Amino acid sequence: MRPFVRPLRRAVLATSALSMIAFAPPAFAQEAGATDVGDNEIIVTARRRDERLIDVPVAITAYSGEALEKAGAIDITDIGATTPNTTLEVSRGSNSTLSAFIRGVGQQDPVSGFEQGVGIYLDDVYLNRPQAAVLDIYDVERIEILRGPQGTLYGRNTIGGAVKYVTKPLPEEFSLKIKGTLGTYDQADLVVTASAPVGDLVRVGGSIARLSRGGFGDNLTTGLENYNKDVWAGRGTVELGGYDAPVLIRITGDYSKDKSDPRGGHRLIPSLATGAPVLDDVFDSRGGLNDPKQDIEAYGLAMNVTAELSDTVTLRSISAWRKDRSATPIDFDALPAVDVDVPGFYFNEQISQEFQLLYEGDRLKGLLGFYYLDATADTLFDVRIFNTFAGLTAFTEADVDTTTFAVFGDATFDFTDRLSLSVGGRYTWDKREASILRQNYLGGGSPVFGGAGVPFGAPGTDFEGSRSFEKFTPRASLSFKPTPDHTLYASYSQGFKGGGFDPRGVGVNAPAATPGMPTDDEVAAFLSFRPEQVDSYEIGYKGSLFDGALNLALAGFYADYTDVQIPGSVACTVQGLPSFCGVVSNAGKATFKGLEFEGRARLGEDVATVGDRLTLSTALGYIDAEYKEYVTNIGGVPTDVADFREVQNTPKWTASGTLAYSTPVGDGDINFATTLSYRSKTYQFEIPNPYIDQKGFALWDASIVYTAPDDRWSLGVFGKNLLDKEYKTSGYTFIVVDPVTGVPALGANGLPVSALGTEGTLTAFYGNPRQVFVTGTVKF
Repeated sequence: MRPFVRPLRRAVLATSALSMIAFAPPAFAQEAGATDVGDNEIIVTARRRDERLIDVPVAITAYSGEALEKAGAIDITDIGATTPNTTLEVSRGSNSTLSAFIRGVGQQDPVSGFEQGVGIYLDDVYLNRPQAAVLDIYDVERIEILRGPQGTLYGRNTIGGAVKYVTKPLPEEFSLKIKGTLGTYDQADLVVTASAPVGDLVRVGGSIARLSRGGFGDNLTTGLENYNKDVWAGRGTVELGGYDAPVLIRITGDYSKDKSDPRGGHRLIPSLATGAPVLDDVFDSRGGLNDPKQDIEAYGLAMNVTAELSDTVTLRSISAWRKDRSATPIDFDALPAVDVDVPGFYFNEQISQEFQLLYEGDRLKGLLGFYYLDATADTLFDVRIFNTFAGLTAFTEADVDTTTFAVFGDATFDFTDRLSLSVGGRYTWDKREASILRQNYLGGGSPVFGGAGVPFGAPGTDFEGSRSFEKFTPRASLSFKPTPDHTLYASYSQGFKGGGFDPRGVGVNAPAATPGMPTDDEVAAFLSFRPEQVDSYEIGYKGSLFDGALNLALAGFYADYTDVQIPGSVACTVQGLPSFCGVVSNAGKATFKGLEFEGRARLGEDVATVGDRLTLSTALGYIDAEYKEYVTNIGGVPTDVADFREVQNTPKWTASGTLAYSTPVGDGDINFATTLSYRSKTYQFEIPNPYIDQKGFALWDASIVYTAPDDRWSLGVFGKNLLDKEYKTSGYTFIVVDPVTGVPALGANGLPVSALGTEGTLTAFYGNPRQVFVTGTVKF
């Protein structure tokens, strides 16, 4: 039997080269039993098998856990600033919901019914919903970001790419690690990780994390902190077998509890009703809604089994169950008045099972797989617009169930030691079932949220229905290796995102043969939307030159994006009353053309003293993202407004550079690093908005870390956003705009005209201000 590969993978992933483009780790972190295979030997699992990063014909950025620690990375969003053509951000009202975009494809609407465009994986388990997907970085072995469609090996909803969060395996010997952090804004974090063997074949371990920080600002109405953090989290693992045994069974459980205060937006214009001015501090808010109390809880169990059936055949099984619930009060207008207030509940649960049969011969390598997912996503929310009409509330309950089956296969054949062909395909059966209720209340909020409102009129939507979709997604790549340290490749891949039903749609507003009396089929057609698809073509080069002193990765891509799902919410009229309606359609066609470059250069060794090293790591992304068709209904007439729409959350340019210097100090070493990252203008929505859209900006980080001999302890000082740059990451807008051009309509006072409510909703959320913190780690 071949030795189990995990110890080798754990060692080589502590390296840098392309894996740490942004965070500049040491060239190689040696571990007991590891094989030093060189600076460019990073092992990844992008194709569901262990391969050198330099050999994989996919655009990947991989961050090792050691390098993330040396950079002071806090959560998964930190790596978005240094990965080409990638946006990872906290989504507006909470600390835990993720908005992810890669190469122009993603989704920022968290309600049930809408699928994410970037797949998030925790130890190979797909997270079906964005709630609780902002994973804090602790006990992590590596994070891989795969850019471009990954539909063949990873399935539906990886149409833009995939983010893989991989936790550390348990060591064979007793281990205890304590990590503490103190910083500005009363930051105080503590992570304790321990593991121990129980006999020769069993190991147990776990981590407990307490992550806290005061607010960057305050809610001046409720007295709560704004943008604070109050999280408890933990992970536990039991491993049976592995290492030299042919079978590894890894059972893991995780839990997180986020009781942070709700994040309130910053108004960008004065109140149109009361004249309340814009606040001076962008992290302050005045929203009056605090019911329900914000509370986010997520937990799950997984069992990963790997069995080597022979020298060439391996069987894997990945079984998982996950559940999360969120209670969140979102005050859209960010004022004390109940103008556009949205209390909400999110309840999600999923069960998944995946089998993989891997073959690894001399010339042929491949896998066959089966995947099953059964998931429920229930969203309940009020839209309270009391200022407009006495106690008017539009209550929505949207329960969406997803059942997915898929079979897939992928194979690589080496014609010679230099030329390889990979082909693969996945066939998916996808069923969505939806139950959507929309009911107006007068005199207060809905009873679900403790309101005193009474039902008014018939439901605006009372819908139950289902849709089934089938899709084959292929991929193919051709690789040529002139030497073992250079790879040229060309690839084609396809991805798709599931169709479904608009949870905010209003059935009574459906176009009907008899006006005002739509049939069930007319309502179903109005609420439903089709899957979207991306066909991507890519050429690339990966290489290691000058005996590993220079590592490069270059990719050029072109993608056709069809049946683009455009979810949105607009002011509307329902049964004669002002309200808030979903507007979703397969409105668009788009093309993406771009380039990505990642490089790491060892500028010098033994520069000032024996054993020192100076390195420069760079990343550059360029994307020309353009709608070719964007059809919207204007006055009952389908109108193509593509010339006036932009691809959201997709800056044309992303860039970063890290200069790092490490030198021995006594028997230990000290590492200095500084990173500058840049993002060009970013549109928050498809309709350009001069108030919310963010102009290009740069962020500057720096760190200094001392590591004692044998890595027994370390002490680091970290600075994030040292120039204290203010930059918007998201927002809400309900103002009147020209339906074609999107230009805001201005009133006699020179301010935008409100489309929903009387105050005028135009609020923004901002990225973190300057933070400085000290982190100490002790290992036993």
